[in-house]
Amino acid sequence: MDERRLIDLGVRLLFLGVFAFAAFNIILPLAGIVVWAIILAVAIYPLFDWLQVKLGGRRGLSATLITLLGLALTIGPLWASIGGLAEHVSSLADKVQSGTLNLPQPPERLNDVPVAGPKIIEAWTLFNSNLTVALERYGSVILEFAGVIGGAVAGIGFQLLALALSVIVMGMMLSPGPKLGEMAETFGNRVFAPKGGDFIKMATATIRNVSRGVLGVAALQAGLMGIVMVLFGIKAAGPLAVVILILGIIQVGPMLVVIPLLIWAWGSMAFGAALLLTALMMPLALMDNILRPIFIAKGLTTPILVILVGVIGGVLSSGLIGIFIGPVILSVFYDLVVAWMDADIAKEIEAEADQESVAE
Repeated sequence: MDERRLIDLGVRLLFLGVFAFAAFNIILPLAGIVVWAIILAVAIYPLFDWLQVKLGGRRGLSATLITLLGLALTIGPLWASIGGLAEHVSSLADKVQSGTLNLPQPPERLNDVPVAGPKIIEAWTLFNSNLTVALERYGSVILEFAGVIGGAVAGIGFQLLALALSVIVMGMMLSPGPKLGEMAETFGNRVFAPKGGDFIKMATATIRNVSRGVLGVAALQAGLMGIVMVLFGIKAAGPLAVVILILGIIQVGPMLVVIPLLIWAWGSMAFGAALLLTALMMPLALMDNILRPIFIAKGLTTPILVILVGVIGGVLSSGLIGIFIGPVILSVFYDLVVAWMDADIAKEIEAEADQESVAE
């Protein structure tokens, strides 16, 4: 290559790098929303494909309907939770100001709890007998706890709003889905030739299986547990079901809600009702451990252990979005390592065969 061509290539690479850097800076603030939109589009596309066939091939209408449904599922729980929380806070504030706040009598079983039990009963009794003194003594603790809860609620609300924007972008991706898929496979073949297209297909299948195994099972679990709580007359069934859904998605599990709920039930309900509630809630709380691996592993050649490690590691390293990114990265890496090992084994076999033919 002569000097002129070398300079020409350097100038082209420089301009390409400048444009790539500028595009990266423009997309970076929206990276989370775009990645979520891609994940949702991949997971939802089979439903979109089925719906557009039922609607006579009207892809635009199908995308619009799915987008509206997605917005209802993301903004609806946020609106209901904020409205319910605001109503409870307003009612509590009115009772505190009017001095009519009356708590039920503390369960007698608290006396059997070492160290903390007597202190809880003392504070509980003080709030019932002298609200002013109780607020003076425990007001700072209540305010600190309320601040933590408020911050958590605000964070969840922000995440749900970002997810709503991702749903809108997802709707824009559904109609041109086949063309975008072809572009992704072409890009994959350019980077990981000749198996890049296979990696894209594997990533697509992984995202769909993880969405069924994580999001689908979490939604089923939260819905069933919410129905049980409603049947037993638990007033906070809706917000608790939303919390269970979030805990299931982030792989923490519903026990953080179920155990305190059952403790409250055994202290407040009749023996038969508490026993029945426990008998219904505990199997539902454990169902994700059985169903999640089944849905995730279905149709994949990647070992389930690799997928589960990717899900858990992704959550710990990247938060909620890591549920999908983690298993995709680990699956592709696993297949790359296997392909590399198979290639080395094939070369060794070929070399041994050549040696044997020469010896003969």
